[in-house]
Amino acid sequence: MASMFRAASVAFFCILSIAVADAQPIKPSASTQGFHSRARLIGGGQQGEHWLAGIEITLDQGFKTYWRTPGDSGLPPRFDWSGSENVASTEIRWPAPKRHEDAAGVAYVYGKQAVIPVLVKPKDPTKPIRLVLALEYGVCKDICIPANADLTLDLSGADSERKAIEAALAKVPLLQKLGAQADLSILSIAPVAGDKPAFTVTIQAPPGTKPALFPEGPENWFFSASHPAEGDRFTVTIEEKPKDVSGPVPLHLTLVAGDKAVETEVSLDENGKPR
Repeated sequence: MASMFRAASVAFFCILSIAVADAQPIKPSASTQGFHSRARLIGGGQQGEHWLAGIEITLDQGFKTYWRTPGDSGLPPRFDWSGSENVASTEIRWPAPKRHEDAAGVAYVYGKQAVIPVLVKPKDPTKPIRLVLALEYGVCKDICIPANADLTLDLSGADSERKAIEAALAKVPLLQKLGAQADLSILSIAPVAGDKPAFTVTIQAPPGTKPALFPEGPENWFFSASHPAEGDRFTVTIEEKPKDVSGPVPLHLTLVAGDKAVETEVSLDENGKPR
């Protein structure tokens, strides 16, 4: 009888322990394994008044994740830093994406391994900095699956990942004025007639490269960009836009060719025509 009671007590204790364990909140760590992916925070030491950090997303073979604007489909990354300590601001720097086209349309993506740099400014430079990030991102092969990661990292003088962060920063498009004379540049835009508002974007790119153009507008504006029709001209079409809108409307054009990338801002009127 006593042995039966002890066995029952042990069983109850095990069940209770499992229940308590399940009830404990999951503590964030520097890295998290997700759906066909692994996300982690990395640090690169101090740079002036900022600290270098990065969000690294490593993907299984054949999978991809998305840029700040995903294209025709997909989920852009979302960052919640509200749990961080001694952080005045976090500035995301976006490396240039790649253009991926399949049956679902055209997507703006990162593949294999992406490092998204973050410039962190502390509230008090004399005190420790702890990054706490709730990350949401999309992982896609044939369909897009939402993924989540709860990450934390104490920034210190260690800069073991500085090279990876600096390599990602080198891929961030350079801001450039319309018509700039450079190896890679957006020279002009001009309206074209059609069923939908559209315009041509004339570019200059280094010989032997295959340029790609990524148009971005305000919320609820959706654009598509063709392959260059004549090697130096894209056609950008406004697929959707709000009904009631007033100009000027900012439009960001990111041009990528080889290992170079530039970003140019232009303005449209309320009808979607270049100003």
